[in-house]
Amino acid sequence: MSSGRIPQAPGGAQGAGASTAESPERATALVASVTTAARAAQRAIAGAPRAVKDNALHAMADALLAQAGPILAANAADLARGRQEGMRPGLLDRLALDPERLEAIAGALREIAALPDPVGQIVDGSVMPNGLRVRRVRVPMGVVGMIYEARPNVTVDVAALAIKSGNAVVLRGGSAAQASNAAIVEALRGALAAQGLPADLVTTVDSAGREGARALMHARGLVDVLVPRGGAGLIRAVVEESTVPVIETGSGNCHIYVDASAEPASAVDIVVNAKTQRVGVCNAAETLLVHQGIAASWLPRAAQALWSRGTILHADAAAREILRGPAAADSHQDLLVEATEEDWGTEYGSLDLAVRVVPDLQEAIEHIRAHTTGHTEAVLAQDTAVITAFIAGMDSAAVIVNASTRFTDGGQLGLGAELGISTQKLHARGPMGLAELTTTMWIVEGDGHVRP
Repeated sequence: MSSGRIPQAPGGAQGAGASTAESPERATALVASVTTAARAAQRAIAGAPRAVKDNALHAMADALLAQAGPILAANAADLARGRQEGMRPGLLDRLALDPERLEAIAGALREIAALPDPVGQIVDGSVMPNGLRVRRVRVPMGVVGMIYEARPNVTVDVAALAIKSGNAVVLRGGSAAQASNAAIVEALRGALAAQGLPADLVTTVDSAGREGARALMHARGLVDVLVPRGGAGLIRAVVEESTVPVIETGSGNCHIYVDASAEPASAVDIVVNAKTQRVGVCNAAETLLVHQGIAASWLPRAAQALWSRGTILHADAAAREILRGPAAADSHQDLLVEATEEDWGTEYGSLDLAVRVVPDLQEAIEHIRAHTTGHTEAVLAQDTAVITAFIAGMDSAAVIVNASTRFTDGGQLGLGAELGISTQKLHARGPMGLAELTTTMWIVEGDGHVRP
């Protein structure tokens, strides 16, 4: 049984947060070693009773809190380096841990422990006309690879979901969060070992740097599925280069359409929450579309609320004309800029919001279809016909009615945590939880049946 120590690339630097510029050959050797160990570890948990997995999750939560000092110190070092290197505020927010966030991350582990075990669940079943008894049951994927950026909470979420669903996970968390991830993984591995489980259920190839990520993409046969989570560039690189099957998560150019029938005060609150509650996340709103029938009366109210939180509005001509009127405070005019064509397709990850006035629902739908990344779209309306037509016109992973886009989140939707938000249409779509880390097995039982 492996210890809690994180494997290092052959000849690489030791210790939390250490990084080396690895050659492709050395990175490939590390990935082969780590994934082979992960495969062996996964066999020990694939059919484990629920109590074993749940106890491990509680032990992992306890370990995170017990090791809060070293974890937060490592995170402070990552944040200091990020600021020095000019990391954007939204990315710094994703990277940052504090006692409250660490407590919430540990709480997510306990929430996942309380969820039903997906392994062995019967998806469907029937008795064939010839008497064969057929059923499909959920089984673990096996070894899951994860490539992600500057999000130490993902390290915990993915590890927890993998273990609960009977999988092992191999992580590549990115250099921006390397010290944080190393400290977290050490705590998780130690907790697993203390529970009598293989520490190699959770491991990392961070020590191999970018070459480790590339080697993970090409570890077909060693890794069963690979999930990228981060910016559009990272996701595109993994999808295009990987020979391992990929579940594609997507960037979030999320839209909100405010219909003429929307309840005005509620609509302001929702838009402000969707944009400003946490800007560096993929489910934050990036584009606001407002029906012209409500724009003159409603848009200035919404703008004032957004401006009070420092939001820059990238507005089209119609919106700028409204917002430059008497209702707009002169002190906020530096927060009103002209929208360009590029703005409609931008995931800002900052206090910026593209704003357009549209003549009707159909124009809003057409705009979203032209610029969506397939993540989340919201409609604010009281007219049920508008709501029905909006939902029918969307082709995204999530459509939200009269609520903030920030609810497209595994934790908010009862999954405990999430692997990511899938914007593809195969196997998984939307927030991915325990079920999405399983596949199915056909079980066919007969009584001496032979095929005629």
